[in-house]
Amino acid sequence: MSRVWLVTGANSGFGRAFTEAAVAVGDVVVATARRVESLADLVAAHPDQVDPVALDVTDTAAIDRVVAEVAARHGRIDVLVNNAGRTHVGSVEETTDAELRALFDVHVFGPAALVRAVLPHMRARRSGAIVQLSSVGGQMSMAGFGAYSATKFALEGMSEALAAEVRPLGIDVLIVEPGAFRTSLFGNHSLSVEGVADYADTVGATRAYVESGGGTQAGDPAKAVAAILAALDAKETPLRLALGDDAIDTIRGHLEQVRGDLAAWEEVGRDTKLP
Repeated sequence: MSRVWLVTGANSGFGRAFTEAAVAVGDVVVATARRVESLADLVAAHPDQVDPVALDVTDTAAIDRVVAEVAARHGRIDVLVNNAGRTHVGSVEETTDAELRALFDVHVFGPAALVRAVLPHMRARRSGAIVQLSSVGGQMSMAGFGAYSATKFALEGMSEALAAEVRPLGIDVLIVEPGAFRTSLFGNHSLSVEGVADYADTVGATRAYVESGGGTQAGDPAKAVAAILAALDAKETPLRLALGDDAIDTIRGHLEQVRGDLAAWEEVGRDTKLP
């Protein structure tokens, strides 16, 4: 039986790659984007398989309505892909509350609302999968990416708990941690106002990388999505899937650093019990 996918941010990058891969195997994709006209070519190429829906994931009031309409129209939702996102560069000191909250709306509150909306349908059928597009920045961070990583850390923490809650109900949760892939992410970024010269060497390097790195990333979104589909179809879907040499090497190095700190300070950390 073909699956019904609900993919956010389906007009470009990973979202478009998900849509193309799903229709290639005969599935139906409810492809959402803020501007449905950006999905016109996908709909024209696959009119019976691509269902375009206007959705801004920060409009949480609209999410319940959209999911209810999708479930009524297609009878079920087999796979939710929380893909919509953007990046932000700025030092923690220079990042405003408004900038931080706006990023959390996209990467945390929007996905959380979609999860809440689709789960009753998946629980009723005792099947389904939720794909959470995180990042290598969901496991570690670097200068300039504090706000971005904060949202991805939050998404991963929520998703890890979610996986433990729904796995006994026949529902898989897959956290995807890509490195640098040839998507429009760098082109869709915001910047905090530069006001502190002391961050020129640290945050400045990250800003330069984001502003000039678009179109040079080594990762192929189509190959990434093929790996994700393989993980979803595996006998045991993993909780996390790191994609790209850079993501795997960076995460492995970060884990070694965490392990080193844990070992170096283990005796001090354990000697904290009441007498």
